[in-house]
Amino acid sequence: MTSIRPKSSVKNIAPYKGGEAKVAGVRDVIKLSSNENPAGPSEKATEAWRKSGHELHRYPPSDHKTLIRALAAQFDLEEEGIICGNGSDEVISLLCQAYVGEGDEVIHTEHGFAMYRISTLAAGGTPVEVKERGRLTDVDAILEACTERTKLVFIANPNNPTGTMIGGNEVGRLAAGLPEQCLLVLDGAYADYIENFDGGAGLVESRDNVVMTRTFSKLYGLGGLRVGWGYGPKNVIETLLKIRPPFNLSRPQLDTAEAALKDQDYVTKCRNENARLRAWLAEALAEHGVMSDTSCANFILARFASEEEANACDAELRKEGLIVRKVGGYNLPNCLRITIGDEPSCRRVAHVIGRFKEGDASDPTVKADVSE
Repeated sequence: MTSIRPKSSVKNIAPYKGGEAKVAGVRDVIKLSSNENPAGPSEKATEAWRKSGHELHRYPPSDHKTLIRALAAQFDLEEEGIICGNGSDEVISLLCQAYVGEGDEVIHTEHGFAMYRISTLAAGGTPVEVKERGRLTDVDAILEACTERTKLVFIANPNNPTGTMIGGNEVGRLAAGLPEQCLLVLDGAYADYIENFDGGAGLVESRDNVVMTRTFSKLYGLGGLRVGWGYGPKNVIETLLKIRPPFNLSRPQLDTAEAALKDQDYVTKCRNENARLRAWLAEALAEHGVMSDTSCANFILARFASEEEANACDAELRKEGLIVRKVGGYNLPNCLRITIGDEPSCRRVAHVIGRFKEGDASDPTVKADVSE
């Protein structure tokens, strides 16, 4: 059996680790480690999920037509340019499978999503990590790193775990400057948190080298169902469909995602509440000397003086049942990524971090006004 070995690139993969959900010895925990919507899915989405349970013995449609039509209508897109996946992770993986092989290179930024590297290595390619500039995607650094072997460039905009983003002109400049054999992949997992932002769809339609990915796992509150999608040039989508598993999405996934998409009143409510509490929490932590960049997502990246201080603060939060995300694996050892929870959760986080930094808070509820 020792002669049976995976290809060498797979040996270099460190398995992805999701956000923790439990703390030993603590019964009631608040999970703020996976950027989930604290309000959960809309009631309409939950009802669609219940109804879909009556047909669990039936294979789901493999063309995903009803969800694709709904996406095209909601975002004014061409149906032929849409592909649905088991989370946007699957679309990322399909892009690597289709366009990357041994000797090919895939660029991602130093604080980019871990699945870019994992999917590249799984396909046999070589991941190329490019430095950011102050936790912001550096277009010039990416273009300088491109070679004749570069097949894909991944950027998340807004980025995870930094929460930062670059403007449309910079994204357009990046797309225009890439070598002719290269696709730019815009990961829009957090694009829904920005009002009237198309996530790069317009650039997809004006060029032939851009693909956009999106997800229902964040703002739509469907992380547990794993539904994502992509939008790209017709020839790229046709290529991905050749290798996409035929029944990669179940009927409950398809029906629930469609219902969630159509409940835009709920989506708007969640977006607004996230923006309100995100601004409040960033300001509350800044008052205690814990700074963060302006976030365009549903989390903030809290920066501490050192890795030791970040770890000590994380330990203090865990004692209180508050689970946030250490991001040393994203080259940010002195930071904690904190999901924007509901109002009581934000108050508790601010209180515990304030107590940690200043050492004299006894009221477990933060008295600061978060109504504005």
